[in-house]
Amino acid sequence: MSLLKVGDKAPDIVAKDQNGNSLKLSDYRGNKVILFFYPKANTPGCTAEACNLRDHYAELSEKGFKIIGVSADSETSQKNFATKFEFPYPLIPDTNKKVIQDYGVWGKKKMYGREYEGINRTTYVISEDGKIEKVFDKVKTKTHAEQIFEAYQ
Repeated sequence: MSLLKVGDKAPDIVAKDQNGNSLKLSDYRGNKVILFFYPKANTPGCTAEACNLRDHYAELSEKGFKIIGVSADSETSQKNFATKFEFPYPLIPDTNKKVIQDYGVWGKKKMYGREYEGINRTTYVISEDGKIEKVFDKVKTKTHAEQIFEAYQ
């Protein structure tokens, strides 16, 4: 895994969201974008993180942030996740892992002494001009919005 660094140009994303709508990162220019990668929809940590961002959505929007979530889940899983928890932001079902690999978040993980490949929970904040502005590789799932607010005080 080789994460992007602050100052790197964010790879453009051309994908469909959970509802099949076209989504291009370049369409978000002029806004800060919170691009969060999570391992699996409807799991406790991922739900806590996504709901925390949902609960602070209005506040984040007021500060000029847009939010996009990405995992390797199917469109159906992402749609069910978004509907169940009423997320006001798009989720990308990156089943071919192109975006995940472009952003360097796929790699070795360890759980219960077992090693496997998967998405390493990571959030990038992308600046208005399309560069990586912040990298959160130690995401606190229950208080992720607060982590972002603290970084921008």
